[in-house]
Amino acid sequence: MNYHWNWRIFWEIAPDGAGTYLDTLFSGLMWTLATALTAWIMALALGLVVGTVRTTPNTWLVRLANGYIELFRNVPLLVQMFLWYFVAPDVLPQAVGDWIKALPNAPFVTAVLCLGTFTSARVAVQVSAGIAALPSGQKMAGTALGLTLAQTYRYVLLPMASRVILPPLTSEFLNIIKNSSVALTIGLMELTASARAIQEFSFQVFEAFSAATLVYVLVNAVVVFIMHRIEKKVAIPGFIVAGGAAGGH
Repeated sequence: MNYHWNWRIFWEIAPDGAGTYLDTLFSGLMWTLATALTAWIMALALGLVVGTVRTTPNTWLVRLANGYIELFRNVPLLVQMFLWYFVAPDVLPQAVGDWIKALPNAPFVTAVLCLGTFTSARVAVQVSAGIAALPSGQKMAGTALGLTLAQTYRYVLLPMASRVILPPLTSEFLNIIKNSSVALTIGLMELTASARAIQEFSFQVFEAFSAATLVYVLVNAVVVFIMHRIEKKVAIPGFIVAGGAAGGH
């Protein structure tokens, strides 16, 4: 293999004139973080609602929640990304479709909607599993104290279940950062797309993707560190958290 390594490529001016190749990589990282964090907030909110509904005694609501999960969990993420970007604007009412197409950051909005709904289905399963893992006596204790069902969920079940599912939620957060790379297929210049652009302009493919890999590893290491601190902060002595002993995500 006769490959010429050139790590100084990142300090050279990119063809678009907007800065160096290092600036291109940094811009991609910012789009990745913005997409992942916004989609994660959406996924967490939807997942908590759908996952909680799955454990209620209302059969129709449970079926509705199960249908939501099966719809978004079983279709490949890449297919969903194309459906959101190319099909959804044409099947929605024309005014709504035209508004979506005219958005200045349509790839970003589409990526957030796609990643948010896809991940929310996975979060919902973990939320319902966390509630189901709690001793049944906790629900009865809440009712015995005079709490309504909604109050029992809010003050007793969800706070305890959230501690149980913190490790798998950390894994989902790491996944959504990595899954954001799929957004390059609809034109979002996130981290992987930036690395590919550097490779196409400079032909330094190994440097471009090595740098992107290093950035992904560093971001994920920071997330794991923060989530470990949160797990320790909210841990209740004597209450075993799933995955806590192993410490892995």
